[in-house]
Order: sequence, then C-alpha cells, then structure tokens
Amino acid sequence: MSHERTLIMGAAGRDFHDFNTVFRGDDRFDVVAFTHTATQNIGELDELPTRRYPPELAGEGYPDGIPIRAESELETIIETEDVDTVVFSYSDVSHEHVMHQASRALAAGADFRLIGPDRMMLRAEVPVVAVDAVRTGCGKSQTARKFADLLLERGKEVAVVREPMPYGDLVAQRVQRFETLADLDESNVTIEEREEYEGHIERGHVVYAGVDYEAVVQSAQEEADIIVWDGGNNELPFYVPDVHVVVADPHRAGDELRYHPGETNLRIADYVLINKQNTADGADIREVEENVRRTNPDAEIIHANSTISADRDAIAGKRVLVVEDGPTLTHGDAPYGAGLIAAREYGAAEIVDPEPVAVGSLRHVFDEYGHLDAVLPAMGYSDEQIQDLETTIRNVDPDVVVSGTPHDLERLIDIETPIERVRYELEEKNLTLDTVLDRHREVLGL
Repeated sequence: MSHERTLIMGAAGRDFHDFNTVFRGDDRFDVVAFTHTATQNIGELDELPTRRYPPELAGEGYPDGIPIRAESELETIIETEDVDTVVFSYSDVSHEHVMHQASRALAAGADFRLIGPDRMMLRAEVPVVAVDAVRTGCGKSQTARKFADLLLERGKEVAVVREPMPYGDLVAQRVQRFETLADLDESNVTIEEREEYEGHIERGHVVYAGVDYEAVVQSAQEEADIIVWDGGNNELPFYVPDVHVVVADPHRAGDELRYHPGETNLRIADYVLINKQNTADGADIREVEENVRRTNPDAEIIHANSTISADRDAIAGKRVLVVEDGPTLTHGDAPYGAGLIAAREYGAAEIVDPEPVAVGSLRHVFDEYGHLDAVLPAMGYSDEQIQDLETTIRNVDPDVVVSGTPHDLERLIDIETPIERVRYELEEKNLTLDTVLDRHREVLGL
C-alpha cells in the first residue's frame, strides 16, 4: 500500500491535535515531519534540531517519533522527504499568510490542505461550553472564567480545558491537571501558560491541558459534570460544543474577517460577544457588528465591556512601566492591552517606553514587532527570557510596574520595583451569560 507522505505545519498545539485525531493510526498516511513557525512561540527555536514528537505519542508506525523542523526549511523538506501533502495547522495568522504558505508548498510540488472542524473535533461524554475568539487577546479567558463561575454557582462540577501550550517534555505533558498555584510551580510552566491558567485556579476552577486531547477529555469528564473549553489564540474548539461563544475585539475591527481560523469560528458561532466596548470607538463597534450580522446572521450578538480595576493611588502621578500579556501583543498584533489603558485612566505621570533599554530576547521581540506602543510584553518561555524581562525592568527603573498580564508577575520575577496588578472582568450589556446558560438548560443538564 502506498502512503501519502505528509508534512504538518504548526506551532506546538493544533498541529499535534490534528495528527492525533486525523493521522495517527491511519496507515494511509506517513507523517514525515512537523514544522514549527518562528512567529508564534518565541524562545523554543534553539531546541528544534533535537525536538521530536515522541514515539510514545506518535504511536504505531513511528518508532523514532516524528522530527520537528523549522518552517523556513519547508521547501527543502518537501524535496528531500518526497512530501505529497502539506497540512497547515496553526492559528491567528492572516488569510494572506495562509495562502503564502500554500504557494510555497504548491511551488515545491506538494498539495496543500486544511483540516476542517468535523474532522478534528472530539465528542465529549459531558456537555461542552466552548469559548473561542476571532483573534488572540479578545477576552476569551475572562468569558470562560465567568461561565465557569456561573456553573459552579449552579452546583455543577466544572473542568476548564485549555488549548495546548506544550513546550517541555511532551510525554510528561500528555495530560496535565492543575488545581493549585503550587501545581503550576511544580510543573515549571511558562509565563504564557500562567497567563491562561492562574485566573481560573484563583477562582477555584480545575484546569486541564496537555498534548493528547482524547486522553485529556477522558480524564476531565471523569470528575466534571460539564466542560468549559477555553480556547487559545483564535483556534477552533477541540471538542464539539453544545454552546459556542466567540469573542470579537472592536479595537481590531475588521480582523474578524481577515484571520485564520478566526473567521471560521465567527461563521460557526452560536453567540458572538463583542467585548471591550467601554474603551472602543463607536464606529469600530458598529463595523464588527455589521460584519457579524453579514457573515453569521443566525448568531446572537452579546455586547460587553471589559472592566478594569487597579489601585489608583499606586499609579497616579508615577513614572510607570507597563507590562502586557505577551501573545496578545506579538502574534495577536495588539499595540497595547489592559495595562496601558489602566495607566492612562489612573493618571500615570509618565509611561516609559522600554524598547531603548530592552535586552536579549526582548530586544529581538521589539525588532520583530514594531507596532508595540510603549509597553513590554511578558515573554517567558525560558529561564533566559525571564531573566531578560527582569533586566529590562531594572534598566527602565520605573516608580511602579503596571502589570496587565493575566498572571501574578510577582510570583515569577524578582525585582525591587513595586508591581500593581491590573484585573479585568467581563460585564455584559444586553444579554448575560447566565441567560445564555438558561436558554440551553436542557442540553447542558442544568
């Protein structure tokens, strides 16, 4: 039997899931490599020459696992490995970017493929409320946190399942369960993972993540009455949702139709939540609403604010350095986040631009992402990057660090400067999430 020689383009997340659900165990395919893009998870590239998807996860037919190579080598891999088909499997990239990669694959002699939702979504044995977005940084996690809070109030055992961010030992990370902040410390998770997990754990939500999401759901549904899927970037849900809420951001109006697979999320949503309306321009809000109504007229729109809170006295009149959520600023393309909004709203005397004194990997981040607006991304995929973050903050020497990253920065970095943590919560304006749950009471078992 001939095998279709396949290469999967990814970023250590959806690519592994597509392999596990579509290609693993199917002897019609021979997956010869994964590629890893430099634009998604800065800090891991140095490890690529030795990185492999391990045989323990790859299964029968892959006794040595599957190599993970740099995306820049795409054409070379297609030629040397006689690749028949290239599968594109990562998120929050423009439609134009996807077609550039398609053009590379086609010009090198391979077919180009995307895996659709019906092929990669798994079905859980318990109900699933899925929260996804059209871009990174729209406010998925605050929406998912509120759903989990409301379900706990109704007496339900909830498991929050996060999209994967597996940057370490993939076998050890096959199924991860986090119940306490100490669990995060013991697992030595990255800053990006802390940004996504801590907010849930602080509110008493058990968080699952991992690499093999069939095994993840089997574990999660053993202890939970209901699963809240808290998606990553603008990725599709990995589980078939019973209720699907997709979050849009009017600060990036129009992006809901320009990014993959965010537009797909928009088109399959039951509800589209237009967030951050309290800090957005009215024309931008209307543009997003018009795009939603034109693209998915069956979806109901939820209008919402993202309310920010911090200690005004800690910020007012101070010389401030703003640290923001890393992925929102980098592959999310946002120039700033909640930290800069809080610094301005609470009367900072000066907001210091960290770019001139950034060091190491953060110097590279500023070179790569020229759109950043006097803010410092909280990059921390390695101990080296965390050290670069500390050094850059010391170089700025502000009166206070205003932290808009969702995790507690003080738990991870050692600086003498006080850190004021900004918190932000979802505030619905027309249709509450509680009402959404009531509408779907029967299917959700409420």
